[in-house]
Amino acid sequence: MERRTLWRGRFLEMAAIGSWEFVHRIRGRMAVGIIAVTPEGKMLLISQYRIPVGKRIIEIPAGLVGDGDDEETWQLAADRELREETGWRAAKFEKLTEGPTSAGLTSECITLVRAMGLVKEGRQELDGDEDIEVHEVKVEEVVGWLREREAAGMMVDPKVWAGLYFVTK
Repeated sequence: MERRTLWRGRFLEMAAIGSWEFVHRIRGRMAVGIIAVTPEGKMLLISQYRIPVGKRIIEIPAGLVGDGDDEETWQLAADRELREETGWRAAKFEKLTEGPTSAGLTSECITLVRAMGLVKEGRQELDGDEDIEVHEVKVEEVVGWLREREAAGMMVDPKVWAGLYFVTK
């Protein structure tokens, strides 16, 4: 079946194949999500306000691979995003899993990676209008901390829970 563009903006395109409508990112081939635990045993989480859901969301550090650079690898994107969003740098990254973020809605896929050999390098280097708060939470306290945030009205991205699975493995 033929793919049709229904609408195109600066960053997203609404497309259809047959009667199925979906969203496609114009920039960035995929996303990378980073599972990072500091040498002190603290999981690095971030929170930021997300306009589509109208709430502050607890997330893992993440971003687009190839956002502005078609040659960027997931490793380079993970390094860039971890540094920009948290001020931490990793000696290396291990690919954990890869798959769709919301297969019925978007063509976007994500690679979850583990950051290893973390070193605090400095402050965040946020892009444009990003307003990201970094949270360093002891691994054994993450579940309770997340439940407290949910009770206070925040949302937790399910990738955080997936990250916890890999942290405790």
